[in-house]
Amino acid sequence: MNRIKVKAYAKINLVLDVIGRRPDGYHEVETILQSVDLYDELRFAPASTIHMETRGCRLPRDDRNIVIKAAKKLLAYAGIKAGVRIWLDKRIPVGAGLGGGSADAAATLVGLNQLWGLNLPRVELEKIAVTLGADVPFCLRGGTVLATGIGEQLTDLPPLPSLPVFLAKPPFKVSTAKIYHNLALAAVERHPNVQLVATLIKQEGMVPPKFLGNLLEEVTLRLYPELKEAMVWFTNRRLPVRMSGSGPTLFLLDVNEPEHRWAEVEAELRNRRWWTYHGSLQAYSLEVSKVNDNGNQIEE
Repeated sequence: MNRIKVKAYAKINLVLDVIGRRPDGYHEVETILQSVDLYDELRFAPASTIHMETRGCRLPRDDRNIVIKAAKKLLAYAGIKAGVRIWLDKRIPVGAGLGGGSADAAATLVGLNQLWGLNLPRVELEKIAVTLGADVPFCLRGGTVLATGIGEQLTDLPPLPSLPVFLAKPPFKVSTAKIYHNLALAAVERHPNVQLVATLIKQEGMVPPKFLGNLLEEVTLRLYPELKEAMVWFTNRRLPVRMSGSGPTLFLLDVNEPEHRWAEVEAELRNRRWWTYHGSLQAYSLEVSKVNDNGNQIEE
């Protein structure tokens, strides 16, 4: 019995601004999203019902899980009855601001679209994606993308080179809803210049760290003093650190440091029980393949 395997890659927000709040409670944002090579792996096999197993993290396996929600929404949209057995190998930290849940939802839409032979075009999948979460449409596309609206209006930018990226997450999660609830837009005096960063990417193919920014940083750092302490710690070492999404993951982009300096940084973070990852930027967010029962890829 053939299966579909999908690698679902994480994202960072190179720059993030919040424009305002809509009457429906959602916030209008302007952000540049970027895929990185950290990924979750999902496998899908035909079954009579929808069943899910997880590895690497304890997660609900019912309708509270965005993967199950994505599968059921795709069934409803297509107007069919079908089942699937899903295996999720979780590697992207949960509640990290790295879009792990959104990536898994996008992988589910793409994987089941192929497994069930629906052949829906991406524009149709994006209609379902936006009902699952603001970052899910991006996770169908990946690369380097300017996102506006609530995050669903996407404009492709020239792909950035495969620059090294360092990710660091403290031993706690952050609630995106809590961060937005504590955001006082009327008190904001200075916003990140997202359009300038987009222009630099188009014209120069790069982003100097001094132009990166995240309007949510101030809120998250105020609510989580340990994160603020870490930001100061990085800055004092002249490491240009930024926060992804609503946090708490911090990232460093294209930092050229000697190996012994990185060893010192990681040792200090491990002492604080932080998770760390060395990787790179990449130009896509999903990697789909057919595999057999043994997990071996099938050549087409």
